[in-house]
Amino acid sequence: MRPPWMERPTIAGRTLKFVVLTAITLAVLYPFGLALGTSLTGREESIANGGSYVLLPLHPTLEAYKVVLSGGAVTRAVLISISITVIGTAASLLCTVFLGYALSRRGMLFGKPILLMVLATFLFTPGMIPSYLMVKELGMIDTYQALIVPVLVNAFNVVVVRAFFQNLPEELFEAARMDGAGEWRMLWRIALPLSKAVIAVVGLFYAVSYWNTFFNAILYLNDQAKHPIQVVLRQYIFRGNAQAGADIAVISNLPAASVQMAVLIIALIPIVIVYPFLQKYFTKGVLTGAIKG
Repeated sequence: MRPPWMERPTIAGRTLKFVVLTAITLAVLYPFGLALGTSLTGREESIANGGSYVLLPLHPTLEAYKVVLSGGAVTRAVLISISITVIGTAASLLCTVFLGYALSRRGMLFGKPILLMVLATFLFTPGMIPSYLMVKELGMIDTYQALIVPVLVNAFNVVVVRAFFQNLPEELFEAARMDGAGEWRMLWRIALPLSKAVIAVVGLFYAVSYWNTFFNAILYLNDQAKHPIQVVLRQYIFRGNAQAGADIAVISNLPAASVQMAVLIIALIPIVIVYPFLQKYFTKGVLTGAIKG
């Protein structure tokens, strides 16, 4: 129901909102549709359109996807990105939940100094050279650990999780403590079951970050065979249809734009699939974790 102080919108106002939202939706969907349509375009139709992008192909084909997923660089890069995303997200969630829960408990030893250290990272971020030297000293150059360990915990996510735990009813923890439950049991039996929303949101943040790993991969990975999908996507976009090894002969029979857009769609699909399932938790998780009281 509409609050008493809120005026009923006029017809002109509703029409303007509809037009603006429709324009924004089309502006968002058009590039995605253009990429999808081009990826489904065959060689003959691409030549007939002058080699440009095609929004609605008359004879769609999956040939470009078959080529890039035929066991070459893209397939390997997708598997690498999936592994990094799954392992990294799980490790980051575990560390973030533990740290956020510990900082939310009253009477934690050195709780305030640790919280100040976490908040200080908002103001003082490490530079590229110090980060590289640290990763090098730890022996993680050209290893997948370099893509996970330096970004294992995000300060913003820790603050959101901590605030969410602080908003949980303290009576639940007091009752559990009277029954003899320790902190670990209260975390697993009380805090986590009530925190599905914030965990889903923070997990989405971490998953998107790991899946989109690009700069760290270029900085720390010297072996091209270890590059994730985002780096391989850049190679396809900037080098056209030229790829190393056996891919060259196969891809040369397809339009360069179709191959590029096929790799682009493959890089987008996981996030597009996962996000709708977590969308219902998004607003609740962020707002509840960011508002005290």
